[in-house]
Amino acid sequence: MTNYYLEPTQESGAAFFTRNISGPVVMLNLLRFREVADYSASPELAPNEPISGREAYQKYIEHTTPFLTESGGEGIFLGEGGPYLIGPQDEQWDLVMLVRHKSAAEFMAFASNEAYLAGVGHRTAALEDSRLLPIVESSNISGLSKW
Repeated sequence: MTNYYLEPTQESGAAFFTRNISGPVVMLNLLRFREVADYSASPELAPNEPISGREAYQKYIEHTTPFLTESGGEGIFLGEGGPYLIGPQDEQWDLVMLVRHKSAAEFMAFASNEAYLAGVGHRTAALEDSRLLPIVESSNISGLSKW
């Protein structure tokens, strides 16, 4: 059975909080698009004609950017994905994105903003599968700080 991931679970949300992250957090987004966007969960956002998942995700980005900027967050990398060099060859990602937030609290304030949430249906319609990995800077690995 294949598992798909589009939203955090209560357990993953609780684990995020218990990390007690201080300082900036970068969210690594791995995204796989649907061939045709599925607006069945948010019909009020559906365009008049069918669009691709990639096009629906673009609508999500356009909706989200003002709220991200207002919260002090910023997109720091956007790139095309593909097959792994090291990793499962049957798992591929269409788009990879890094988004920096000032803090975990700022991320949560952004993610729970009612006006932002009004357009999150574009994301749901766009994605077949996704991963979201919170990353915090570490200086604990000897020698890597010189990179």
